[in-house]
Amino acid sequence: MHSEEFLRLLMRRQLKLSVACAATFLVVLLGVPLANYFAADLMATRVFGFTLGWFILGVLFFPFVWVISWLFIKRSIALETDEVKSVKR
Repeated sequence: MHSEEFLRLLMRRQLKLSVACAATFLVVLLGVPLANYFAADLMATRVFGFTLGWFILGVLFFPFVWVISWLFIKRSIALETDEVKSVKR
């Protein structure tokens, strides 16, 4: 009984974390084409030899995904550690 409650709470918190990370990813993923459409002049600005749109997609997108992944893993481990500490009390 106690372990089911523990797992349910942990899974709920990890689900919230997953949804937050996925929403952040989708905002950026869908935001770039929308920015290209609504702010074409801004996205055509040259940055290090690339247009801003291609700079975001080609250079910044993968580090952004790595940061989201790293934050998800760190926060997920912290959630598990917090749950284990609360059970031990």
